[in-house]
Amino acid sequence: MNFDKIAYNLGSLLSVQEVLRFAKLADNKPNVDSLWVPESWGREAFVSLGALSQVTTKVKLGTSILSIYARSPATTAMGATTLDMLSKNGIIIGLGASTPILVESWHGLKFEKPIPRMREYVECLTQMIKGENVNYSGNYFKVKNFKLLYKPKRERIPIFIAAVNKNMISLACDLADGILLYLRPIEELKKTVSQIIANSSNKSFETACVIICSVSNKEPEKARERAAKTLAFYVAVGEYYNRFLSSNGFRTEVEQISSEYRQAGLNSASKFVSEKMLDSITVCGNSEECIKSLNKFISAGISLPIIQINPIGDPESSFKEMLTTF
Repeated sequence: MNFDKIAYNLGSLLSVQEVLRFAKLADNKPNVDSLWVPESWGREAFVSLGALSQVTTKVKLGTSILSIYARSPATTAMGATTLDMLSKNGIIIGLGASTPILVESWHGLKFEKPIPRMREYVECLTQMIKGENVNYSGNYFKVKNFKLLYKPKRERIPIFIAAVNKNMISLACDLADGILLYLRPIEELKKTVSQIIANSSNKSFETACVIICSVSNKEPEKARERAAKTLAFYVAVGEYYNRFLSSNGFRTEVEQISSEYRQAGLNSASKFVSEKMLDSITVCGNSEECIKSLNKFISAGISLPIIQINPIGDPESSFKEMLTTF
């Protein structure tokens, strides 16, 4: 079965060579809308997407996500417009607030007021990528006479905001072209998407959700184990996701996963991902099961499902199986 529109997140579990190979394969699929590259403490997003821009011609390219603390609006404007010129089909800028640990321990900045900071960041960035002279005076960003040296490929590049809590979701609906959701249990997702649709002022607003996925017809149980391992990792190390999932039906699992991760590591911790938790948050198993699960997320109102790739066995064969499934 081919879904009308689908995207893929090329996570840090893949090697550079695997990322490039998957991009080439996905570019030949007519229903693939976009490819997204994450950034945290691994590969840099713009460099990675610059490489993808040279092996693709049809898909859009997205950052999922750039921290609004790690780069100034001017740095992001330069990176985004450069990448947009390199890309045949254009790019999407995915922004996020990141976390206190990354911002303070690794970038040496104070993590404070992410909501108003995001608002100013998007306002400033939107002006900059038009290629006009920009003067901006805010509480967090002050810019005087910034203008790109070259004329951008287009005056507007879509901006998506990654959001976990209600305030950031509200800001995304008010200010951005789309929203990036992640690790939302299906019942909670239905309620959140309903609110997003009701509150977004932009009729073309894109509700995107990154979904952990692993598919294998030969070894469906290994696919479920792989998805559980990825989910357990984010539960164990992601402070926001840890709290969010605890308050949305999975407190016991979250406590067990976090405790076991500290004591025995990821492989052991993943065994505490319950079947209910796995089925509520991820897409995994054989092709038939994955199609059914993805349809469940789309029925919840997701307009752009972004599949986070977790290959099983030989990556090349696994990539082809995933692209054939969806």
